[in-house]
Formats: sequence, C-alpha cells, structure tokens
Amino acid sequence: MTKAKTEKLLQNIGYTFHDPELLQTALTHPSYPKYEEEQSEHYERLEFLGDSVLDLILAEDLFHRFPEEREGFLGQSRSSLARGNTLAKLARSLGVQHAIRLSEAEERNKGRKNESTLENALEALIGAIFLDSNYPTTRSVVLSWFGNYTKDLSSTLEVINPKGNLQEAIQAQSPDSTIEYRLLDSSGPEHKRTFKVAVFINGKRKGTGTGNSKKKAEEAAAKKALPRVLKS
Repeated sequence: MTKAKTEKLLQNIGYTFHDPELLQTALTHPSYPKYEEEQSEHYERLEFLGDSVLDLILAEDLFHRFPEEREGFLGQSRSSLARGNTLAKLARSLGVQHAIRLSEAEERNKGRKNESTLENALEALIGAIFLDSNYPTTRSVVLSWFGNYTKDLSSTLEVINPKGNLQEAIQAQSPDSTIEYRLLDSSGPEHKRTFKVAVFINGKRKGTGTGNSKKKAEEAAAKKALPRVLKS
C-alpha cells in the first residue's frame, strides 16, 4: 500500500491509526502472499470482530433514534444497514477498494470490485479501529460513514423485507390475524418458471404477485398488500 493511498483512505474514513499494522492487516486480503520480511496477517480475524462491533453500534443507535419502534422494525433496520451490498457500497464511497492488498491472481480476477471483498475489508477496518481506540471513538467514526441514514431507511425496508413489514403492520393492528400465501399458478419451462402467489389476511385476498421463484412471488404479493393494510 503506497503512502498516498494510505493518507487518502485515512482522510476519507476520518481516523488516524496509532498502530499502522492494524490498518495494514485490515486491508490485507487472504490471497495476498506472505513474505519473510513482512509476515502480516490477513483481515479475517478483524472482520469477525468488526462485524460484531458494527452490529452493536447500529443496534444502539437505532434503539435511541427510534424510541417508539418495536423490535421487529429495529431488527429489520439493522439488517438492512449491515447487508453485504450496503457495506460494499459504503466501502466504495470511502475508497477502500483502492487500498486493499491483493494477490496478482485476485487482481486479475477484478477482486477490487468483488462485493464480498469490500464488505469484509470494511468490517475488518471497523475491528481495527476498535482495537486501536475504544468503543465511543469507533461508534463516532462508523456512524459518520453512514450519515443521515434514516432518510432512505423506510424505502429500503420496503424493498428488502416486504413480508416482514406486512407481518409487522398486521400484528400492530390485530395480533390474532392470520396470514397465508397461496400458490395460484406456475408456468413456463422447468429452468425458467414463473410463479403467481396471492396473500390472504384473515381469509381475504389482499395482494397478488409474480416472480421467478415462490419466494419472490410472495414478496411481490406482500408489497402489493402492504399499502392496503396500512390504509384499512
């Protein structure tokens, strides 16, 4: 990693390491070869730690930010913010991809664009900051990366978990209500099936959706039903 890339990344993440080796480890892909004079670890252990620290940071922030919301909303929100593609997108915005140390083979395979690699490196970076400082500092730095995430949270939740949102909305209105997804039709060749599913609430049909799997058809049906449930 060049000095210029290091300085640029530190500027972007808003943190300067007391122990530069932690930063180096956080940005070392498992494919990166070890040399006798440079026996650095790769980022997998830090990734494990950073994943847990991130979950705590998001859980605490959501708990205080939404004092009236139920556990289901808080859990869905944390999951949406910690999703792989969300973290990969965040890593790109911080320029993490430019500083990751990869093997030549991984470089040829466009490893810097790999979402899993970016997600793992970002979580490792969080773990490294935590070890290099403390929880309050890490919390402040990480939340600054997410910015005002509440603006897009509702629309994001609608997209990623329509069935969970429908369940929450129905339980809030009537905890004893029943939800049932029924397969209405399936068509097309075996390798390219199309499914049609309807969702019934207390025996009444509330939404219909189609998709290339039963799960996607159910999610489409739930998305159609949610506005009707919220208006009732």
